[in-house]
Amino acid sequence: MNKKELTEALSQMEAQSKKRKFAQTVELMINLKGLDLGKPDSQIDLKINLPYSTGRQAGKTLLFAKTDEFANKAKGIFDKIIMEPDISSLKKESVQEILSYDVSLAEGQAILTVAKYLGQTLAPKGKMPKPVKDTQSNLKDYINSLMTAIRVSNKKGKTLPVMQVVVGKEGMPAEQIIDNVMAIYDRVVESLPAKRQNIKSLHIKKTMGPAIKLSA
Repeated sequence: MNKKELTEALSQMEAQSKKRKFAQTVELMINLKGLDLGKPDSQIDLKINLPYSTGRQAGKTLLFAKTDEFANKAKGIFDKIIMEPDISSLKKESVQEILSYDVSLAEGQAILTVAKYLGQTLAPKGKMPKPVKDTQSNLKDYINSLMTAIRVSNKKGKTLPVMQVVVGKEGMPAEQIIDNVMAIYDRVVESLPAKRQNIKSLHIKKTMGPAIKLSA
């Protein structure tokens, strides 16, 4: 797969996709082969910082704070702040709400408390908070940088030979979508035990459009 082929595939995708009343996402589908899905090296779970945002709006943000000083610094930046002493007494509905946040951070040692009381719920969903230091100078910029990070995984409850990930949105420049696709493809290939030989097929599509096949 190369940028020239991707450019042609995106043009074909546009020509074959019907206009909808909403802005569709652009998705990359990766089908795998030759893997023993029971082995750890066949279980792909990557966090990838893309060159460009996939077009999602800055989502809901959550902070688990350890100190009042940092919590006060974060007011007005995060949608919700949970203090460390309150983590152990969170009710079931509050824990489920935490899963809806797009970005969650934990100040210092508060992440250990999150792991102790919420880890079994958050970790399988890829929702464990990222650690943040109380010396972090510009929280808004840091949060924005995290919005370009995506999870690429074949572990969806159970390990599967397929991955599907959003790489962009209608209206994005084709060059940005291409750079996102290449960033994902290179990281996935690098993580596979037999590299490109483990790629069975690749497709790119809009949410409700036909899948356009790419070469592996």
